[in-house]
Amino acid sequence: MAEEKKAQSAGVWPTVKPFVNGGASGMLATCVIQPIDMVKVRIQLGQGSAATVTKNMLREEGVGAFYKGLSAGLLRQATYTTARLGSFKMLTNKAIEANDGKPLPLYQKALCGLTAGAIGACFGSPADLALIRMQADATLPVAQRRNYTNAFHALYRIVADEGVLALWKGAGPTVVRAMALNMGMLASYDQSVEFCKDSLGLGEAATVLGASTVSGFFAAACSLPFDYVKTQIQKMQPDASGKYPYSGSLDCAMKTLKAGGPFKFYTGFPVYCVRIAPHVMVFTFLYDLDIPQPDSEGREKNRVVERGHFSETWSNAGLIDCVK
Repeated sequence: MAEEKKAQSAGVWPTVKPFVNGGASGMLATCVIQPIDMVKVRIQLGQGSAATVTKNMLREEGVGAFYKGLSAGLLRQATYTTARLGSFKMLTNKAIEANDGKPLPLYQKALCGLTAGAIGACFGSPADLALIRMQADATLPVAQRRNYTNAFHALYRIVADEGVLALWKGAGPTVVRAMALNMGMLASYDQSVEFCKDSLGLGEAATVLGASTVSGFFAAACSLPFDYVKTQIQKMQPDASGKYPYSGSLDCAMKTLKAGGPFKFYTGFPVYCVRIAPHVMVFTFLYDLDIPQPDSEGREKNRVVERGHFSETWSNAGLIDCVK
C-alpha cells in the first residue's frame, strides 16, 4: 500500500512540476522587471519618453511608484505563466507521443506554443486588467482614479462595478499578443541560427547569442501592436454620458491608426525591447546550449539540448515566464 501511494505521488509531481516551477519563477522575475513594465505602460498612455516618465515619477510619486501594481503582476504570473507553461508541457508531450517519440517539426512546436500562449492569456487576463489599471491610475484626474489598494481589491471592485465579464475586458488582444510573441520568437530563431552558422561562420556560443538577440527583437516587434491596443482597452473609462472611447479592440486599432499612423502602435518600443528581449535571449541561449552530461561510464560528454523541449528550459530558467 505504501509503495502504491509512493508511486502515485511520483506520478503526480512530474505533471504538476512545470505548473509550479513556471508560476514561481515568473513571479520572481516580475519583481525584477516591474519598474520597466511600469515605465512602458506610462509611455503607452502618452506620458512622454522613458527619461521623462522616470524623472516625473521619481519627483512626483517617489521610488515606490515603480512597484505600483506589483501584487497584480504577481497574481498574473501565478495564473498566466502557470497555465501557459503547464499546458505547453502537456501539449508537447501529447504531440511527441503522437509522433512516435520523434522530435517535433517546427510547425508543430509553433502550434503548441501558440495554443499554450492563448490558454495562459485566458487565465491571466483578469489579473492583467488589474495590473494595467493600477499602473495607469496615477495618470488619471484625481476624481477619476479608482484607488485600488491591491490586486484582489481591484478584482472585487471590477466585478462589483462592471460585472464578472468585465474581468476579461481586453482579453482578445491579450490572447493575440501572447500568440504573436511566441510566434515571433519561434519563427525567427531557427532562421537566425542558420544564418549565423552558415553565412557568418560563428561559433556555437556566438551563434546562440546572436540568434537569441534577433529572436527577442522579433518577439517584441510582433507583439507590441497588440500590447498597445490591450493597454488602451483595459485602462479606458466611460465619459460623463457613460460612453467608452472605444467599442472594442478593432475600433481602438482603427482609431489609433487614423490618429497616429502605424508607428503609433510602436510607442515605447525601445523600453518594450528592454523588457522582453533579455528574457527571450536567456531562454533561447539556455535551451540551445551544450550541457555536459556523464555517460554510462561516468565520463562527461556534451549533450545538446534538443530543440522543441522548450518547457523544461522555461521551467528551469524561469526567465521567459514573465514575458507579458
